[in-house]
Amino acid sequence: MYESFYGLHERPFDLTPNPRFLFLTDVQREVLSTLRYGLSGPRGLTLLLGEAGTGKTTLVRTVLAEISGGQAECVLISNPTLTRNEFYEALAEGFGFPAETAGSKTQFLAVLRRHLEERHAAGQLTALVLDEAQSLPYELLEEVRLLSNMESSTTKLLNVVLAGQPELADRFNEPRLRQMKQRIALRCTLRAFNGSETAAYIAGRLRIAGGSPVEIFTRKAVESVFAASLGVPRIINVICENALIGGFAAQLRPIPERIVDDVIADFDLGPAATVEDAPPLVPPVLDTPARVAVAEPVPQAVAAAADNTDHGSLFSFFGRKKRFSFF
Repeated sequence: MYESFYGLHERPFDLTPNPRFLFLTDVQREVLSTLRYGLSGPRGLTLLLGEAGTGKTTLVRTVLAEISGGQAECVLISNPTLTRNEFYEALAEGFGFPAETAGSKTQFLAVLRRHLEERHAAGQLTALVLDEAQSLPYELLEEVRLLSNMESSTTKLLNVVLAGQPELADRFNEPRLRQMKQRIALRCTLRAFNGSETAAYIAGRLRIAGGSPVEIFTRKAVESVFAASLGVPRIINVICENALIGGFAAQLRPIPERIVDDVIADFDLGPAATVEDAPPLVPPVLDTPARVAVAEPVPQAVAAAADNTDHGSLFSFFGRKKRFSFF
């Protein structure tokens, strides 16, 4: 309802993991590369960690979209709170096996091994991705470990990716999971954005949706977003989406700090005073700029870093022809 008022052709802060709005800092880029590597060859077990809302699902779905339809077959289970029988039913459906295959674990494993060996002989890859893996019961973690053990005399037959919150790493330190921990071939961790990355993330999503960042949010408004969200993308999206609604209702453009602070109070996200404890919004000049990457046909956007002497609009440094340029 606010799109035309702010010059947008779509909503920029939906919570769905849309790869078109993918934002890549150096950390996100490294994680994305690790996932690609883990799913592009017989690597075995890959572990992806990150706090809730930091974008794990978005990165996983981005890689899956890249490899779908090619030489890789991938089954994604996004709700792992299943019984063992339900788990094998989900796998049988995902791999396209007959429904009766899931009725017997022995029969399922035999069919799966034959399927994996045939695909391997044809030079094809097969993968299993488990999202929200911190919720996996111990019984299913053991089943996943045994599945990841499927191999020929020379190579792994099934790649497994576990994506979960940091408590998953704590679980792997427990004695009962030591065997599975030893089988982790690749491990990567997402973190929340710092201040300049938060500003670039907001600006990037607005640009992709067709808007002009300087005409939609003031610098102080984005500082409040960062202070309350501490750089967690999902929380940034919630605050910005509701700030756009509130700004439209008040017919304010650009959106001032008070609209954002009202949203923060409504969602009980804490006072904006936490900004004193957070990294600076615009740090000293970085050696490597943060970047926004989106899937084609949307062109890639490049965010800027600037010195902390700028006191104008939040996005004003993005347009300056200094060290970097923005979009």
